[in-house]
Amino acid sequence: MNWILGIDLGATRIKVLACDRQGTPWKQEMQPTRDGTLVEGLPAWAAAIRETLNRLEAERGQPAEGVGISAPGLAAPDERSIAFMPGRMRGLEGFDWAAYLDPTPVTVLNDAHAALLGEVWRGAAQGLQNVILLTLGTGVGGAIWSEGRLLRGVRNRAGHLGHICLDPDGPPGITRLPGSLEDAVGEATLKQRTGGRFETTQALLEAASRGDAQAAQVWRRSIRALACGIASLINVCDPERVVLAGGIAEAGASLLAPLQTELDRVEWQLAGSGVEIVKARLGEWSGAFGAAWEALRRRPPAAGAGTTV
Repeated sequence: MNWILGIDLGATRIKVLACDRQGTPWKQEMQPTRDGTLVEGLPAWAAAIRETLNRLEAERGQPAEGVGISAPGLAAPDERSIAFMPGRMRGLEGFDWAAYLDPTPVTVLNDAHAALLGEVWRGAAQGLQNVILLTLGTGVGGAIWSEGRLLRGVRNRAGHLGHICLDPDGPPGITRLPGSLEDAVGEATLKQRTGGRFETTQALLEAASRGDAQAAQVWRRSIRALACGIASLINVCDPERVVLAGGIAEAGASLLAPLQTELDRVEWQLAGSGVEIVKARLGEWSGAFGAAWEALRRRPPAAGAGTTV
C-alpha cells in the first residue's frame, strides 16, 4: 500500500503521521525535538526525522511516496527548506530537507499553513472553499483557504494573521507593527498584560473562575481583541467558517461562548447570521495531516492506486 509521511516539527515535540492516500493513519507517534542538541554535527531533530523515516520504511516494507514537513517560519519558494526563521530552532533556517532525505521526495511548508491544510483534508474545514484558521498559543498565527486554494503570497508570508494591527498607538511587535493581535491575545505577552501574575491561559482562567477580578478583566480584553481581529479578517476574506487551533483554543466553551457574544456585537452579519466559529477537529495533529496532504498533492497517483487528490 502506498503511504505518505507527515512531520510536524515543533519547538518541543515532533509529531509523526504515516497514512495512506485517503489520510487513514497507520502510525502516529510523538518524540521530543531536543532543540539545541547536535548529533554528528547536525540538529538532533534532523537525525530523529531521518531515523524515523528509515524505521517506518523498514516496518512497512516499502518506501514512502513522499514526506511533508511542517515547521515554523517562511517556507522557501522551492519548498525544500524553511527560508526565514530567525532566533528560534537553531539550524532550521536554510536546512535543505530535500537533500538530507534524498531520494525520498520532500515538501516543506509553514506550520500554520499545514494546520489549515490538515483541517481542509480531514478536519473542520472539509468540503469548504473559503476558510480562515487562527492558531492561538504563545503567538498567533494563521492561514487562509480562498476559493479552494491555500493563499501563499509572493514570499509564502500570507496568513500571518496575528500581525494585523488593532492599535496603531500600541507598542511595536516582532514585525515592528504596533498593537498587533498577537500581542493582545498570545501567551507570550500574558505575563506583561497581567503585571507578572500569569504566564498561561489555563492559570488565568482558573483564577477568573475563582472570582479573581483582574484575571477576568484581562480575559475579557483578550476576547474583545480576538473578536475584533476575527471580524476584521471576515470583512477581508468573507469565509464560510473560522477555525481556531492551538493551546488557547483548548479553553473550549470558556473561549467560544464569550467570543461569540463579542462577535455578535462587532461582526458585520449578513441576513442576521454571522460566520461559524469552530475548534480545529484534528487538534494538535492538524499540522502533521496537512504536511502529509501537501506531500501527497505533489505526487501523482501511483499506478493502480485508484484514488486521486
